[in-house]
Amino acid sequence: MGRAFEYRRAAKEKRWATMSRVFPKVARAITMAAKEGGPDPESNSKLRLAIQAAKAANMPKDNVDNAIKRAAGKDAEDYTEVNYEGKGPHGVLVFVECATDNTTRTVANVKSYFNKSGGGLVPTGSLEFMFDRKAVVEFEKPDSLNLDEFELEMIDYGLDSYEVDGNTVYAYAPYTEFGNLTKGFEEKGIAITKADLQRIPTSPVEFSDEQMTDIDKLVDKLEDDDDVQAVYTNIA
Repeated sequence: MGRAFEYRRAAKEKRWATMSRVFPKVARAITMAAKEGGPDPESNSKLRLAIQAAKAANMPKDNVDNAIKRAAGKDAEDYTEVNYEGKGPHGVLVFVECATDNTTRTVANVKSYFNKSGGGLVPTGSLEFMFDRKAVVEFEKPDSLNLDEFELEMIDYGLDSYEVDGNTVYAYAPYTEFGNLTKGFEEKGIAITKADLQRIPTSPVEFSDEQMTDIDKLVDKLEDDDDVQAVYTNIA
């Protein structure tokens, strides 16, 4: 396994580590998805994704149901999905996904985090080509599963690659194939541990431990913001 993979996994686990911070973000994603595409996850792939993220974070079912119900309420807040791109300390590239009811507040906060770290925002779209947006499904490999056969069968469901770490397998597909990929797992009877959309750097860059200390401070600040849903970097 490469260092880039290990960093992505560690960053992901770190994001899920603080439930008090994660639950509101996941609930917001569920409410937005239900309001946009309806409360039935069978016909709303975006809601299925949000619910899967909730399960991965061990969010109680009652919390999930309440988040869906809020979408139908008269007082349901209107959230806007907005992305920000920037360069942080030591030239690290950072892609920030947000969901907000006040874009003025959000952009001001995100901008201040970058500025205080010695970096700054860049024009929207500047970093799109630096990241591949992927559907990522994580599962524990059953003893009876032949990975070569699995790969051949899952190609029909959009799979383009996979990585193995011990008994854990990470399956990748273009983000547009998320619904198709998870459907393949259901049809094959393979239990999914986690499933989500990620932005994976196309050209990962190595940073020293000293540089990583500065970078982590920026990432932590961003992830602590209630409006920020996900943070991606080009760290290798």
